[in-house]
Amino acid sequence: QFVESGGRWVQPGGSLRLSCLVSGFTFSNNAMSWYRVAPGKEREFVAGITNAGGSIHYADSVKGRFTISRDNAKRTMYLQMSSLKPEDTAVYYCNLGYDVPIIGRWGQGTQVTVSS
Repeated sequence: QFVESGGRWVQPGGSLRLSCLVSGFTFSNNAMSWYRVAPGKEREFVAGITNAGGSIHYADSVKGRFTISRDNAKRTMYLQMSSLKPEDTAVYYCNLGYDVPIIGRWGQGTQVTVSS
């Protein structure tokens, strides 16, 4: 099960930190990743992190602005988002896997809205 949180409305240029709490899996054994669904668009990959955090990669659209991290003791993954743009507006989801989602059942997601 995935429980995403932390999304809200923010002005362009602002920052947010999203969280993904995982249950039902051995969190520390799994790579994790963030995805988003913008209005009228398909789900897209945002960022991925290996199980121990040794390897990370980002979509080009967020590179340099977003930072993915994880706390295996808390079974939680994070996405620190800065310099937010209106095009970052989307529902954000997490899943197992480094850059391809593994679990077919998604969480409820968390809504991020960037507007003035």
